[in-house]
Amino acid sequence: MSGFQVDERAGIARITLDRPDSMNALTFEMYRALTDTFRALAGQRSVRAVTITGRGRAFCTGGDVRDIIGPLLEMERPALHAFTRLTCDLIAAMRALPQPIVAALNGPVAGAGAVIALASDLRVASESAKIAFLFVKVGLAGADMGAAWLLPRVVGLGRASELLMTGDFVDAAEAWRIGLYNRVVPAERLLAEADALAEKLARGPAPGLAATKEALNREQHMTLEEALAYEADVQAELMLGPDFREGHRAFVEKRAPRFPGGPE
Repeated sequence: MSGFQVDERAGIARITLDRPDSMNALTFEMYRALTDTFRALAGQRSVRAVTITGRGRAFCTGGDVRDIIGPLLEMERPALHAFTRLTCDLIAAMRALPQPIVAALNGPVAGAGAVIALASDLRVASESAKIAFLFVKVGLAGADMGAAWLLPRVVGLGRASELLMTGDFVDAAEAWRIGLYNRVVPAERLLAEADALAEKLARGPAPGLAATKEALNREQHMTLEEALAYEADVQAELMLGPDFREGHRAFVEKRAPRFPGGPE
């Protein structure tokens, strides 16, 4: 059992973490299988957007105490490094995925679960979805699975420093206020809101959205001059494609664009 389910409908792949009795805590197998799933989705042209959520009362509370934390205490350095690389591979696969990812945070989000939410492109949260980067609480660095690279770019250095150095939970309202969550909605509306956002993205221009995500990943290392040159090259290439022509036709005809490959 991989510990999660994948369903595809109308151009959207939904990943549902499915260990509700353990608050969707991750196992070694889940890390590997999730990484493989995101890598496989990257090559599926029928998938235009991805959502990830949890079953039950939590989104994900990090590594399973029995399956992961206990065994880690018995490992030597090479095995520990192999595990930390395994966890980082998941985040790398998420950020490399061309399709946008919408995280639907149905309840508490902690540890590795918080970084999975952070590595998603957009986050829609229920009012019960408090979040914490708990790593310092167990004597480790707050810098885990790319959190120290990703979080300052979402909430700024000061807020990121506080969240990573204290490991404290913040509630959904505060997470929205500081920009960590894009939307906070009542629990009964969560999946509908996340699905609507994913469907909107799925109807968008897939190459243009993929180029946007790639630019957001790459340009953070560039000077302004390098970023301008990069965007000029990417945009000129996209102007040769069918989506640009369809977007123009739709504007002239005063209708919503119907980009090739998108859901009807």
